[in-house]
Amino acid sequence: MPPLPNLRAMQAFEAVGRCGSVRRAAQELGVSSGAVSQQVHRLEEHLGLVLLERRGRQLELTSWGRVYHAELSKGFAQLNHAGAALARARNRHGFVISSLTTVTNKWLGPRLFEWTAENPDAPVRLMGTEIEPDLHHDNVDFRLFFDDRPPHEHYTELFTDRIVPACAPALLDGRHLQRPEEIFEFPLLEIVWTDSFAAHQVPDWEQWAAHCGLPPPPSSAKPALTFALSSSAIDAAVSGRGFVLGQLAMIGEELASGRLVVPFDLRMPLAVPYGLAWDRASLEKPMGRALRDWLLMQGRQQHQLCVAAAG
Repeated sequence: MPPLPNLRAMQAFEAVGRCGSVRRAAQELGVSSGAVSQQVHRLEEHLGLVLLERRGRQLELTSWGRVYHAELSKGFAQLNHAGAALARARNRHGFVISSLTTVTNKWLGPRLFEWTAENPDAPVRLMGTEIEPDLHHDNVDFRLFFDDRPPHEHYTELFTDRIVPACAPALLDGRHLQRPEEIFEFPLLEIVWTDSFAAHQVPDWEQWAAHCGLPPPPSSAKPALTFALSSSAIDAAVSGRGFVLGQLAMIGEELASGRLVVPFDLRMPLAVPYGLAWDRASLEKPMGRALRDWLLMQGRQQHQLCVAAAG
């Protein structure tokens, strides 16, 4: 077997081919453009092939360069994977789960107490954030996301949540509502998610009414307050501040305890599902596959609750 080329030379060529220019490759590698060009030339001499050629002001891969670059990219990707696996091996008995803030506080967090009670040797660190992490580079094992096209390599759908009108019993003050439209006589709490979720915004009261075949809220029924976080709107409803279009998955504990009630079980599905993503290296950790399967089971159970017939 002939000797392998210099690793730095291969790294320089891989960066040039991926970045499209010597200058951008040099910036990524933290070296000068001259050093990158020198390493690429060194690689070409070793292989006896021309890998890059200039066409006007553009630098392009030759046919040999395209073949070689495709294989080098796979090799460097595997090296990155090895580094990620090693980083997780340093913390073999712990997992990091990232999810949206409301999902963390209202759905996943309460359920994880069951996991930690049954698996004390596999503790979990739970992070609530609206920023979608890079699982590979951010040292995150699992991510619960809300999107139909997540930026992750390994993922699956969990459940599609439904919204229902909910309020604190005290808000009704003993009044028994006869028609769903009577909800509009009470203060209405609005939820408008941040711009990062603008494409999959939570439905408002007018959209919910149209979905359920109800007349729209009267012009006088303006939102009492608008929240960017669903969990904040749910907490306000528990305090008796008004009706909220609460997600069934996120108000489960409040309904079970009686802190919230649903006078009319008229459900509207959200535009996209919640899903679970994972880093491949995380499944190699002890209990990694078990935790993923447990999370998937929680999602299946929630799916059944969301699609259960009203009544």
